[in-house]
Amino acid sequence: MSTPERILFVCLGNICRSPAAEGVVRALAPGLELDSCGTGGWHVGEAPYGPMQAAAQARGYDLSRLRARQFSVSDFSLFDLILCMDGQNLADVEVLRPEGAHVPVRLFTDYAPEAGADAVPDPYYTRDFDGALDLIEVCARGLLAKA
Repeated sequence: MSTPERILFVCLGNICRSPAAEGVVRALAPGLELDSCGTGGWHVGEAPYGPMQAAAQARGYDLSRLRARQFSVSDFSLFDLILCMDGQNLADVEVLRPEGAHVPVRLFTDYAPEAGADAVPDPYYTRDFDGALDLIEVCARGLLAKA
């Protein structure tokens, strides 16, 4: 199986988990077309959350140019794979799936079964930015190993 060339990462507000996933995968595989978004629109236009940016920067990932946006039905035609950070994000995306859209929508943690996690916990609430990044890095390596 080859790695899809156009991947969208989805979380709730697009200020922590999904931009971090975009930044990590971009660093590991710069040739891919990547984006991130949130199921909610509260933070549209905002940069990633400061503590997440700081934790990512400490590992060499620059998230500063990313800006939050909300998931759109058009994303089903723009991406080859949509990866959600938790089951609620996945359910919220699937509700919007238009008839005839066949793009796979999966949990990002599906690519890291060894981690034993069914979601990337939201560090906006848990405050565990390094723990979220640890899991995101494992998932990213698993995703790219599928190539």
